[in-house]
This record gives sequence, C-alpha cells and structure tokens, in this order.
Amino acid sequence: MSKLNINVPHQLSQPEALDRIKSLLTNLKKEQGDRVSNMKEEWTDNSGRFSFTMQGFDLSGSFEVTEGNLSINADLPFALSFFKGQIQSVIENKARELLKREG
Repeated sequence: MSKLNINVPHQLSQPEALDRIKSLLTNLKKEQGDRVSNMKEEWTDNSGRFSFTMQGFDLSGSFEVTEGNLSINADLPFALSFFKGQIQSVIENKARELLKREG
C-alpha cells in the first residue's frame, strides 16, 4: 500500500466546507456510475472514513475538515502507486473546486 496525504487550504467556515466535502463521494458515484461499487462512508463530527472499489481496486481513507483546511489521507493499492502523483493532482483539483469561495 502507498499512502496518499493531501491538505487543501480553504476560506470557508468549517460547517460549509464539511457540507461540500460530504457531497464528494455522492458525486463520484454519480459521475463514475458502474465503475464504483461497495461505497461506504461514515461521519463523526468533522471527520469521515470512506471505502469503495473502483475498477477492481479497493480504496479507503479518511477526511478531516477544519476551519481553513481539508485533510485527506488514503491508502492506494500497490498497483496504483505508480500513478500516485496523477491521482493526488486530480483529488487536489477537485477538492479546491468544491471548496472555492463563491462570489
């Protein structure tokens, strides 16, 4: 397993950022359709754990949303570790887009 650690600063309130991040996995399921299965997520206060299977690879990790920062930690299967940089970039860009202050 390869570890993926991402921090994305934001300028939203913690509750607003949390609401937006909670929609992330729902949107992933809608966008990727039958490529994603076994999706599970569990939230406690401002922290969440997730797991799902995408194209045969099991992925799991956690979110923590605080005032000013989103932290994402995930375990990547060894076969995906070669694409770690690309995966990290896609996740960071999606998170920044979600957490962008409107107006």
